[in-house]
Order: sequence, then structure tokens, then C-alpha cells
Amino acid sequence: MTTETAAAIDAIEVNLNAGGMNTINIVLAFVMFGVALGIRPKMFVEVFKKPKSVLLGACSQLVLLPAFTCGLALLFGKWISPMMGLGMVLVAACPGGNISNFMSSLGKANVELSVSLTAISTALAIFMTPFNFWLWGNIYLHTASNIAGDVPVLAIPLWDVFKTIFILLGIPLTLGILTSQFLPKVANALKKPLQWISIVFFIAMVILSFSGNMQAFLKCIKYIFVVVLIHNLLALTLGFSVATVTRLPFRDRRTLTIETGIQNSGLGLVLLLGTSIFAGFPPHGGMLVITAWWGIWHIVSGLTVATIFNLSERKVKA
Repeated sequence: MTTETAAAIDAIEVNLNAGGMNTINIVLAFVMFGVALGIRPKMFVEVFKKPKSVLLGACSQLVLLPAFTCGLALLFGKWISPMMGLGMVLVAACPGGNISNFMSSLGKANVELSVSLTAISTALAIFMTPFNFWLWGNIYLHTASNIAGDVPVLAIPLWDVFKTIFILLGIPLTLGILTSQFLPKVANALKKPLQWISIVFFIAMVILSFSGNMQAFLKCIKYIFVVVLIHNLLALTLGFSVATVTRLPFRDRRTLTIETGIQNSGLGLVLLLGTSIFAGFPPHGGMLVITAWWGIWHIVSGLTVATIFNLSERKVKA
């Protein structure tokens, strides 16, 4: 990728008025409420009776993925812009995606473990997402500046990110768990429709956001495709490797693979579009396109991996 191409990607702008930003925030809150509808307190008790798989899954997603992502972004070097690298870190700092539970079910993985890991990563995201983004984002930018020398100095707003995520995730998550606990029939009726709404919402948000820059987006998509493909392969491989090295059961290995490879990039996109957190940043279209394309691509890769797992299960039974 040339310097001119990287600059063109970073120059992509998405401008939303206050009404558009509020709409995005409200819809994301409903999506996170839908995620929490599948969570019941007793679920945590059952999983933690055998904590090895859930602890390794949380470690893979919340600790190892952001660290390995930072290393991968540095390996890309000048082939990506600093903003694209920071976008990779932002995605890795987000919790697990809510569609991972469906993927785990399709792939004959441990669905109970999948739901528990999604719940845990989402709950901890209130603290871990801003912390990981601040920690690994600063490490990446500092190291990249020593290598390239032309990286902008950024003050990543840790406190602002924390407050925003607490509002966007903490409140809907609490309300969803309470609904699941005390109104189970309502929770069961709403859970699946809200999952599909979340997928449609994300795709629609990407299309509407980049509609004014579609030509520029299409020109750069081949570069973005390669970066996200490699990053997503890293995440999937990391989850599978952690589970395999530690000799987890095969169903749990599948779960960790999917959970680590499916990230809630919708949260990252909302932080970029629906807030003023990044208003003081230099042109950061690279963060936007990395985060947006990840959200589309991980649906494709997740379905592919789940289908492979499903087919392998059938061959074993045959």
C-alpha cells in the first residue's frame, strides 16, 4: 500500500448529525439488551463449576487477542497507516459478538460456554475495552513512531471511552439480565428477533455511513480486505491454538475458536460514529473502514468456520 493510498483511506469522512448519533446509540443499546436476554445468573454458577474453559476463553479474547493484534499491526509496518493499526486494536478491544452464539450452535460447539463467554466479555468490556484500547493503542503508536517516525501523537481518552461504554453496555446489560431472570417468557420471545435486528442494523449502518464516500470505500476495499482477513485469521487461530495446547474438549475448542474470532465491532463503530470521543483525532477513516469491514467479514468467516466444524462432526458420526 502506498502512502497516498493510506492517506486516501484515512481521509474518508463520515459525518452524522446529533439525531443520527443518538439513533445509533439507541439501537446499539437495544442490541446489547438482546444479548443479555440469553444470560441467566445460574449460568455463571454452572460454568464456574468447571472453570478451565471459560477462564482460557476469557484470557484468549480479553488478554491475548489485543496483545497479538498490536504485534500484527506493527508487523504490517508502513503497509498500513497508524489509524488503520489503531482500528485493528479497537476491534480487538471490543467484546465478543452476539452472533457467536448462533455460530457455535451451527458448528456443534459448546453453546453454553459460548453464551457464558459472550456474557463475561460483554460485562468486562465496560472496563477492559477502554483499558485495552488505551494500553495497546499507546504501545502500538509509541512503537510505530520509533520505527516510522511520522506517527501522530494521540491522547487516547480512557475516561471518556469508559463512561460511554458504561452507558452503552452496562445499563442495557443489567436490564436484559433482569428481564431474563424475572420475565423469562418475554426474554425468549425477544431474543432471536433482536439478534437478527442487530445484524441488519450493523449492515445498514455501514452502508448508510459510507454512502457518501462509496467510491473511495470501493477503491480501498482490496487493501482493507487483506488486513481484516489476516487479522481475523489470527483471532480464529489464536482461539483454536489456546484451546488445543491446553487440551480442552473438542466442543470447547470450537467455541474458543469462534468466540475469539467473532468480535462486537458494532460497538467499535458506534464509538467512532455515535460519540465525540474521536473528534480531536487526525483524519481517521482507516479506523472506520477497518472496523466496518470487520463487522461484515466476521459473519462470512464465522459461518465458514461453523460449517466446517459441522461437516467434520457429520464425518465423525458417519
